[in-house]
Amino acid sequence: MLFTERERHLVVAVFLGLFALIYGVPYALILAASLARAWNGVLPSGLTGAHFAALAGGADAASLSASLATAAMASLGALLLGLLAALGTRGLPRRGQAACDLLFFAPSAVPTVSIGLGLLVAFSRKPVLLNGTIGIVILAHLLIVFAYAYGGVRTGLARLPDGIEAMAESLGAGPWARFRRVTLPLLAPHLRGAAGLAVAMSMGELAATAMVYPPGWATLPLRIFALSDRGAVLDAAALTVVLASATFCVLGLLRK
Repeated sequence: MLFTERERHLVVAVFLGLFALIYGVPYALILAASLARAWNGVLPSGLTGAHFAALAGGADAASLSASLATAAMASLGALLLGLLAALGTRGLPRRGQAACDLLFFAPSAVPTVSIGLGLLVAFSRKPVLLNGTIGIVILAHLLIVFAYAYGGVRTGLARLPDGIEAMAESLGAGPWARFRRVTLPLLAPHLRGAAGLAVAMSMGELAATAMVYPPGWATLPLRIFALSDRGAVLDAAALTVVLASATFCVLGLLRK
């Protein structure tokens, strides 16, 4: 046995303490700021829901819609392309798979602001003119989250039970039926995990979006940055709570 019962409890307690310190305290402070009338001292003074009431319409509601739409379209596109890429590289030799992995994981190693700049340079002139459109924002997010979708599907394919697809084929299942009734259901947990990670990454993306977004399509992170830059920190905190809540709701739906 690696740990005794007491040692396991100690490890769990240390982990929970560090988690609360690193993640819990910042989120608690953001929540407190979102409900504060003012914060000029050590503690906030007064409680109010005015910051949240101000988010009911206008630019903030539009930013929430833009974030959700962008995350949905980019994550779905990345998931479909990641599935196709993982299936396409499955039968390659080891060196071929390693080369494809290097190519497909490369965007995750590049600063997202560089991805935004590259898209501006590539698609600001004909024959493919995307600058100033919603499409370039979705493409930027797709490139950023694609590696996570591809990696999730690759992991799922590697963990398929040995011979199960060959067994289905021996029972008369064609390629499409084998994929639809055997491979895809077994990949479903990995697809959900990849989709959740892609949505979370897209909802929080700022740098590349700031480089390419057109007027009228400012996502929540952009709106939060703009508010904090103007000194409206409490309003930015309320919008941050909305962003986190919306992300958790989407992840909860994916889990269902």
